[in-house]
Amino acid sequence: MKLYRMLTGPDDAGFCHKVSLALSKGWELHGSPTYAFDAETKTMRCGQAVTKQVPGKDYHPDMKLGEQ
Repeated sequence: MKLYRMLTGPDDAGFCHKVSLALSKGWELHGSPTYAFDAETKTMRCGQAVTKQVPGKDYHPDMKLGEQ
């Protein structure tokens, strides 16, 4: 099965660490990152989609994707 996650966060080192952690667990970048202004908090926000192939498992909506 192939899983998909959209990682988001403020434009800071924490976001880079979040993406790096996902990559270290076998997730792969999917598409280009996104960068947008959050008018409510007046900060920049980042997003990056990641995917991961997980053989031998079937998808279920109750899965915790970050634990795969």
